[in-house]
Amino acid sequence: MLARSAEGKALDYAPQARVLDGATAGAVGRAAEAGRFVGSTGQILDILAPQGVDAARLLVIGVGCTDFNDAEAVEIASARACRAIVTSGLSELVLDFGCTPETAARAALGARLSAYRFDNYKTRQKLDTAPSLLNLRILVDEPDAARQSYEALAALADGVVFSRDLVSEPSNILYPNAFAQRVKALESSGLEVEILGEAEMKTLGMDALLGVGQGSTRESRLAVIQWKGAADPEAAPVCFVGKGVCFDTGGISIKPSAGMDEMKTDMAGAAAAAGAMLALAGRKAKINVVAVLGLVENMPDGQAQRPGDVVKSMSGQTIEVIDTDAEGRLVLADALWYAKERFQPRVMIDLATLTGGVIVALGMDVAGLFSNDDDLADRLARAGEAEREPVWRLPLTKSYEKLIDSQIADLKNLAGRPASAITAALFLQRFVGDTPWAHIDLAAPVWRKEFTDPTVPEGATGYGVRLLNTFISGYEAGDAQGLQNS
Repeated sequence: MLARSAEGKALDYAPQARVLDGATAGAVGRAAEAGRFVGSTGQILDILAPQGVDAARLLVIGVGCTDFNDAEAVEIASARACRAIVTSGLSELVLDFGCTPETAARAALGARLSAYRFDNYKTRQKLDTAPSLLNLRILVDEPDAARQSYEALAALADGVVFSRDLVSEPSNILYPNAFAQRVKALESSGLEVEILGEAEMKTLGMDALLGVGQGSTRESRLAVIQWKGAADPEAAPVCFVGKGVCFDTGGISIKPSAGMDEMKTDMAGAAAAAGAMLALAGRKAKINVVAVLGLVENMPDGQAQRPGDVVKSMSGQTIEVIDTDAEGRLVLADALWYAKERFQPRVMIDLATLTGGVIVALGMDVAGLFSNDDDLADRLARAGEAEREPVWRLPLTKSYEKLIDSQIADLKNLAGRPASAITAALFLQRFVGDTPWAHIDLAAPVWRKEFTDPTVPEGATGYGVRLLNTFISGYEAGDAQGLQNS
């Protein structure tokens, strides 16, 4: 591993790179000079069959800094190395970063996330694109300590992979009940899972959610996932609420055909919440957390909801359906109210691929954040920055509330194009009461069409799992401090 010096001029060799340079009679240094390799982040110096080293290829990886125990830099460098080798024909990769056990564990996380592929439905694989990498070894002085450090990160990786798999599945495979059953299978990890059917939701008065799914032959579901890790299992939980529209045609307000195949990802908010719950259970988080997932399909048959319909939500508020393609907020309206009423959570966070407007505002890499609580918003922003899953807070502009007022009902589900992400968030705010609440509109970063982070593949990213996991870690630390001071 190499890095630039603080001045960004001369190369600063990690100790193991110096050894390799000597072992190869200076070949590493000469190759770096010839290839204008300066150790900047993302640079890889690839030396084939280097003399003096028992390896088919030698990769020297730039990390862009001089601290070889920078956990994030090592994670990314490890991911780059894995990506460079995974389909190369080589079966083993050895990484030597000369770092601490904790940083070595992050290297393992980077490699695992980088190696993710979703090719479940390929019946044949081209030889030059088939994965060949079978073994990864990370050299570290204290392997037992590194393994212990990796346990929590392995649980996090499990959650990210679970979320990516859910988002990647085609909608003929992952419809509401199939999603619910995959969540039900997580009980083996220690989670408690309940699945509510349409009859139960009807009894509860969830006509906003049920109205979205009434045009589909696939029945809607509400999945409730609980992790009771606090000393008091009845203590107020943190609550995640996920939009799980397993396919969104737009309903009667049908979408254009171009790009509609990507509407299988309209359940990515629910997938992130489910993946985060798996991660928390895997690392035995010392806090109570609940996830409520509204799982529906939005289809346009003869029973489908129509523009102009009025539905009554579980809260008792009536909603005029202006556009059946503004369906996610109808699902969340009932899911948020249910979560608030049943669990009385300390905070609620909903995650949803909700609007195209947030993509216009923030682009493809950043999710929109709305909140009625400054502390909650700050915690989420810090967690997102720490995990390279950024959020940017947008306002809940009070004067815009009149835009969602309806002439014939309490509110309407669409206010038009101006400030569309904000008015969608204002709609959701009507269903949270006084509970500290945040809404994350993650319409863009849940799906990648190009590589921007080597730990994140093309396709489903698992965005939100790492953010929520780190966010919960902050609450755990605060709770533990509170216990120590009591």
